[in-house]
Amino acid sequence: MTRRTMGIALGLGLLTLGAAGACRGGGTASDGALTVAMMPKNKGNPYFVSCRQGAEEAARQLGVKLLWDGPTETDPAKQNDVVEAWITRGVQAIAVSVENREAMSTVLRKARGKGIKVVTWDADADPDARDAFVNQATPRGIAEVLLSHAARLSGGAGEIGVITGSLTAANQNSWLAEMRIVLAEKYPNLKVVDIRPSDDDRKKAFDETQTLLRVHPNVKVIMAIASPAVPGAAEAVKQSGRTDVRVTGLGLPNASKPYLMDGVLDSAVLWNTKDLGYLTVHVATALAKGTKVAGTTSFPAGRLGQLDVRGDNVILGTPFTFTKANVGGFDF
Repeated sequence: MTRRTMGIALGLGLLTLGAAGACRGGGTASDGALTVAMMPKNKGNPYFVSCRQGAEEAARQLGVKLLWDGPTETDPAKQNDVVEAWITRGVQAIAVSVENREAMSTVLRKARGKGIKVVTWDADADPDARDAFVNQATPRGIAEVLLSHAARLSGGAGEIGVITGSLTAANQNSWLAEMRIVLAEKYPNLKVVDIRPSDDDRKKAFDETQTLLRVHPNVKVIMAIASPAVPGAAEAVKQSGRTDVRVTGLGLPNASKPYLMDGVLDSAVLWNTKDLGYLTVHVATALAKGTKVAGTTSFPAGRLGQLDVRGDNVILGTPFTFTKANVGGFDF
């Protein structure tokens, strides 16, 4: 073989190896670090801004490259487009807070078929569309805590109105499904009379709460189960002058604090959102490195210690209740 033909053969061999590496997932940063691509439902939502801070902390600790991208407002189609781009780029792990379960599950299956590890967090996809779900709390646990507050505020009987994020949100629909079960089991005299979407927008939550109060004047508790909906619902109740109506829900402490202090908002239930982002990057990185998660009983999560694994769910913990008495101790 001549020197020229040897050079051509070597070049073709290198091209072949490069193509094979791309098919296996590629996506390694130029410095050799793994790439974890992480998507919120809505980049502008303060809830997800806080999650990102924890994700970046974990990425620094683990030495991985973090890509953070997603819709600027709730948009399932945009989520799909971003995942498709990540598949083309060949990242090692994708982590998504799912807005539309059915649509997102299809594209996540495609990612898995390309050898990319897939994690869902905050809101789940179909089980066969991901390798693990980072669960902030079980739907049953969330339902029980929220309804215990609603029962206390209503005296155990009466009408509840719900302001959700969107009617297609997988996580919020799972919480609502568990609420119906818990109501039947524990609070048969409480009734959810209306569920209205806020589209994760504070102003729309305000408007929908005003409408709900007009349509259902006997409602005594408003339960807002999306973080921007809590201050929106509380402001609507405050402006209505309805001192007989109280608000509870899933909200961030900083946004909830003014309404907790003036008494319109009784309580805000949540988990540490920074820890949720932090845990997600840990799980995604472990999977990308070949560590088994599903089927184990615990997961080592850095500063969070050993966390429970149930099936293929890594559980962050029990929901925490922010009140007037303790909210000053938190800043997110």
